[in-house]
Amino acid sequence: MQNSRMRIQDKFDLSGKVAVVTGGPGLLGKEFCRTLTEAGASVVVVDINAPAARAVADELLGQGFQAISVPTDITQPGSVQEMVDATLKSFGRLDILVNSAALDPKFDPDAFSKGITPGKFEEYPLEQWNQALNVNLTGMFLVTQACVKPMLEQGKKGSIINICSTYGLNGPDQRIYRKEGRPATFKPVYYTVTKAGVLGFTRYLAAYYMETEIRVNALTPGGVFNNHDETFVRNYSAKTILGRMARKDEMNGALLFLASDASSYMTGNNVVVDGGWTAW
Repeated sequence: MQNSRMRIQDKFDLSGKVAVVTGGPGLLGKEFCRTLTEAGASVVVVDINAPAARAVADELLGQGFQAISVPTDITQPGSVQEMVDATLKSFGRLDILVNSAALDPKFDPDAFSKGITPGKFEEYPLEQWNQALNVNLTGMFLVTQACVKPMLEQGKKGSIINICSTYGLNGPDQRIYRKEGRPATFKPVYYTVTKAGVLGFTRYLAAYYMETEIRVNALTPGGVFNNHDETFVRNYSAKTILGRMARKDEMNGALLFLASDASSYMTGNNVVVDGGWTAW
């Protein structure tokens, strides 16, 4: 066992590393792309929305960072492999994978007119359930399966970070979605189920890649403010110890920690950044 001493700044340095970020144009995905490039990595911005992914990469390039965008349908093995091939063609290696792409809970805007309560379990559409499983779990499986192969070929080294949610740890408190004078809506069932699956997937991979230097960890954000209405912000904030929602940049430190050598003795873990939501 080597006992090398690195300066703490060096442990967070990602110079020469290449990172793939799925869901790169998303609220947190965009933050992750910027964080990784600022730490020295070259970043591949991945999303099914080609213009959105290109915009993120172009912005980073314009600021002197190394980035490309690759439009990808993560539910299609061929599209995923094309993304990995493009990554290797552009940068020659792949060191970090951030699995950030996921379906956000969205309700049918015509649900009320159909007599359906949005998100209500008893009436939740099978089509939406299957779509969410396909993106949030199968997509993560396919991307990881393809991206880990270059890591193995490069000396069995790499860091895989799966983005979870506090709802993968706890069931949602449906009361915070209530609004006085408005029909009830609910956080849909698929979100908790798929995010809990992300943790199982993380632990499986960490154990599977024992005796390598491929580390697999989860990052679990709490609620991040994204122009939510005042009622929701108040309801959510009352359930956190810090008394507020997160700012979109407050996951970046944990993300960099997991991507870098600063977390070299961590695998199979879940880093929770939730303002104390799950502590009480």
